[in-house]
Order: sequence, then C-alpha cells, then structure tokens
Amino acid sequence: MKAKNCLIFGGSGQIGRHLIRKLTKNNYKVTVVTRNIHQKSYIIKTQANAGYIDVVEANIFDEIKIRKLFEKADICINLIGILYENKRGSSFKNIHTIFPSLLSSLCKEYNLKKLIHVSALGINTAIDSNYAISKLEGEKKVLENFPLATILRPSIVYSIDDNFTTNFMTMLSRLPIFPLYYSGKTKFMPIHCSDLTDIIYFVISKNIDTQIIECVGPEVLSFKEILEKLLILIDKKRLLVPFPLVLAQLSAKFFQLFPSPILTEDQLRLLQYDNINSGKYKTNSDIGIPSNKKFFEEVEKYSFMWREGGQFSTKKYKS
Repeated sequence: MKAKNCLIFGGSGQIGRHLIRKLTKNNYKVTVVTRNIHQKSYIIKTQANAGYIDVVEANIFDEIKIRKLFEKADICINLIGILYENKRGSSFKNIHTIFPSLLSSLCKEYNLKKLIHVSALGINTAIDSNYAISKLEGEKKVLENFPLATILRPSIVYSIDDNFTTNFMTMLSRLPIFPLYYSGKTKFMPIHCSDLTDIIYFVISKNIDTQIIECVGPEVLSFKEILEKLLILIDKKRLLVPFPLVLAQLSAKFFQLFPSPILTEDQLRLLQYDNINSGKYKTNSDIGIPSNKKFFEEVEKYSFMWREGGQFSTKKYKS
C-alpha cells in the first residue's frame, strides 16, 4: 500500500509529537511545518524513522511557500492554537480564523482527501470570550471552504508534555494558597493526549465523515476536583480559596502583563463556562473510539517530579 502523505501544522506541540509517532508507525508519511527549524526540528525528527518525516520551515501565512506543500499532500491536519494573544501578530483572529480559512481554501483547491482541524470544546456557549469567538469563526470558515473537513473539539488535553497539569503542579508545589475562580465549579472532561491522537488516526484511517466531533475523556471533573487530585499526587496540602470575581479580574489584569501569562481576562471569562460535551454533536464514543484513560492514573505516572524525593518517593495515596 502506498503511504499517504500528511501535512501537519503545529507538529512540535504535545498533540503533534504524539500524532507523528502514531501516523508514521502506521505507514503514513508526514511533512511538518514549523516557524523555526533550528529550535523545533531536533524534537520533531526524533518522533519518526528517517524517510517518514520531513520538516519544513515556513511562516504559516506565507501562502506562496505553503501552497507548494499541498501539491503532494493527501491529508492536512491543523493543530495550531494559542491561549493568549501577543503583540507579534499572534492574535486570536489571525491564528484561529484567518489561518484555518487559508488552509481550508488550499485543501479545496488541491483536492485533498481530508482536513482535520482541531478546535476546542465549549466555544458555542462562551459568547463573551474572544478566544471562543475566533475559534467558532474559524470552524465556520473551514466548513464553508471545505465541507469534507472534520473538526475535533477536545476538552482539556493533558500529558507529561502539557502546559496544564505540569503548570498547576508547579504552582501548587510553591504557593501556600491557591485561588478558586468561580468557586472551582467549572466542569471539564480531560482527555489524555494519546487518546486524542488515537481519535485523529481513527478519523483518518476509517475515513470518518462527521463534520464536528466533541472529544472528551471518561470523567467529568470540576476545577476544584482537578486541583485536589493534583495535590494528592504531589503529596501537598494547600488552602484552596474561592476568589471574588472583582479580585479575580484584578489578578487577571496583572498576570496578562507578563510575556507568558498564567491567566488573562479572556481566560477568566472562559472559565465560567463548563467544558463538557454539549449533546448537540457526536462524541468520540459515538463514532466508536471512547477514551478510557483516567485522569488520576495517567498524571500519577509523571507526578513524582513534583513530590519530595522525586522518583524515589515512597508516599502511598488514594485517589
């Protein structure tokens, strides 16, 4: 069987690295586009055997350069997304709306077999979040330009390479008091990164034609429950304090001044909405590939890095 060619944007992130390994092990050839080949290629190239992966340096808005990559591609996968804006052109509109529109137009022009666009769960209800609005507009453009596209909406994606569990375990290990925004009641259905990449591979290999799929893990956990589980795993006791909205807004205004903010005003608005399946679209379980990895069991595998004694810690705990 001739190997199919996958063109991946955003391949150096946690999802991309897992996905490259999955695809190349199953006889797919992968071309990964990165904006800085000197910083990223050494990571990307270790994810697959020689001959199955090609790394190309390009600005994602350089249409002339990326257009050439579509000539040999069968499948396009867009994993690019940002959680906050910066002054160097990485705006929500550019990354989440304009870029997906460009990709979907090129997919149609070059008659690609499939476009997988990774969006986010809960964006339908978060009407006052610029992040959610830009994601929703991007989805609309993708489906208008290329109706054969499949849009995946995952809940929080976690793994040892994430910026979610790792950042929270770092902060919980250092701060004696931790704020609970909206009393910690916001609900999530965390999905392990390898489960999400299994879904992407399943959609490609089985030629699933569902336009929107909500990708969720097997558990519904509140923000407070997630923090409590992380505290057990790192063997720390911390005071989780509900933050009044006014104080939360002031802290977000302060934190978003940093180059890599831990919280922005837009993220705070997003946190008031549950991040669980809506019931309006098919989930990964509905298409035949449920996620089975439990949050506590998976994070336990790497949480020792935040415990005293590290890998030699002998603390026993119950979830």
